[in-house]
Amino acid sequence: MSDRYVVGVDYGTLSGRALVVRVSDGAEVGTAVHEYRHGVMDGVLAASAAPLPPDWALQDPDDYRDVLRYAVPAALAAAGVDPADVIGIGTDFTACTVLPALADGTPLCELPELRHRPHAWVKLWKHHAAQPHADRINALAHERGEPWIGRYGGKISAEWQYAKGLQLLEEDPEVYDRAERWIEAADWIIWQLCGVETRNVCTAGYKGIFQDGSYPSKDYLAALNPGFAGFVAKLDGPLLPLGGRAGSLTAEAAAWTGLPEGIAVAVGNVDAHVTAAAAQALDPGRLVAIMGTSTCHVVNGTVPAEVAGMCGVVDGGISPGAWGYEAGQSGVGDIFGWYVDHAAPAGFDSHERLSELAAAQPVGGHGLIALDWWNGNRSLLVNHDLSGLLVGLTLATRPADVYRALLESTAYGTRMIIEAFAAAGVPVTELVVAGGLTTNRLLMQIYADVTDRPLSIIGSAQGPALGSAIHAAVAAGAYVDVHEASEAMGRVERGVYQPDPDRARAYDALYAEYRTLHDHFGRGANDVMSRLRAIRNAAQQRSADEPTVALGVAA
Repeated sequence: MSDRYVVGVDYGTLSGRALVVRVSDGAEVGTAVHEYRHGVMDGVLAASAAPLPPDWALQDPDDYRDVLRYAVPAALAAAGVDPADVIGIGTDFTACTVLPALADGTPLCELPELRHRPHAWVKLWKHHAAQPHADRINALAHERGEPWIGRYGGKISAEWQYAKGLQLLEEDPEVYDRAERWIEAADWIIWQLCGVETRNVCTAGYKGIFQDGSYPSKDYLAALNPGFAGFVAKLDGPLLPLGGRAGSLTAEAAAWTGLPEGIAVAVGNVDAHVTAAAAQALDPGRLVAIMGTSTCHVVNGTVPAEVAGMCGVVDGGISPGAWGYEAGQSGVGDIFGWYVDHAAPAGFDSHERLSELAAAQPVGGHGLIALDWWNGNRSLLVNHDLSGLLVGLTLATRPADVYRALLESTAYGTRMIIEAFAAAGVPVTELVVAGGLTTNRLLMQIYADVTDRPLSIIGSAQGPALGSAIHAAVAAGAYVDVHEASEAMGRVERGVYQPDPDRARAYDALYAEYRTLHDHFGRGANDVMSRLRAIRNAAQQRSADEPTVALGVAA
């Protein structure tokens, strides 16, 4: 009998990756990447060249189909396997990426009469313009004592389905009314593959406020806005468990991908959550940090607990049979990239050079503390109006000092999350890291020292795609469940980085300073960051509405 294979497709922020994996042992035999043609639209809308307001981030759903058309066939070619030996396909997506669609799945932005309307397009996870709507959602939930708010650490994020949906209603009610479905891209792409609409328990629970068998009540939604009372009807759909079979590959999707018609299509999933299976980290206490442009932290627990500032706790949200917890940081690799690309002087504008210089420093030698909020704060504060901060600069400060301080700031943010879990009775005994940042040895050692925990590294450079392939194997019936498939197909290198006791103690003192700044600027003592954001947005809006004026001279 010939080997059997599955395909995992990982949809990231700027590109999609296809990975061909052998079912028996998880061997990765072929891969290909397709860059999104339109990337992230955060300045202008591609269809009309019209400027977008501040904090917007849109995408074109046809870019997602192109990944199926180009990356999957290319990965099959690279693998050199017979497509007839492929038994299933699974996908994962950046969560909180949502779009309005017709009842048949057609995105509203693909209707000619709506292509010029920004609200008809996909809102990417980093679309943060719905923060005022999230603030109202949270305030009303606490005022009414809604039972679900505690499951999300007390705050619903501006990135999630409800805040973006409320923004759509109030800023473009016509598009809202045309939207028969409001759907995560994670579920929409599965619809494209198998022709059947499904919803996965992961995004429904973490992003759709589905708890204990129900969504928020009509009364609550109507209290936000009378027109919002029927919102759940736009997102309610067949809810399936992770690793389940959503349907079979259609003839059209088979033509796109070069895969056999009728093979299993796994239920949609989220990039961070599928990675836990790829890293063999489904056991309680093993926190997986998927570190890239941002970081998502996921860990299984044995019981439900309410953890302050979390992105949610969901029954079966990471794997069936456990309570899955999620937290995150909105900016990590993006922060380091910002510094290298836009702030580091010539000669120091590379991660390699800055890491080499920073690694030679003793802990605390630069005299700096940074807050890692360059893209807002996801956990624990759930506030995307917050911004970055760097304290301690002097005329003696050098580029490597700042770079190391930025690396350390993200490690402090992760420690805040770990301590919040522990305080709520969800222990974290091991940190398992996946994603592109694992190659930075200095960063990994800083994380081990700051968190004072052993740090393991996933044994695959394509963690999410491998995780999706593992779920595809379960959906195709090759394994009984995700746990069994993870043991056979996943891989991890345990304890690669160990905390140094002396450095860990030195970081304790710096972390205490980080916490002081965190609470002062993030918990209401000084809301200067939010005020500055409001001033900036107003100035940018005036600039967009008025003729250009520079240095007092009309253009």
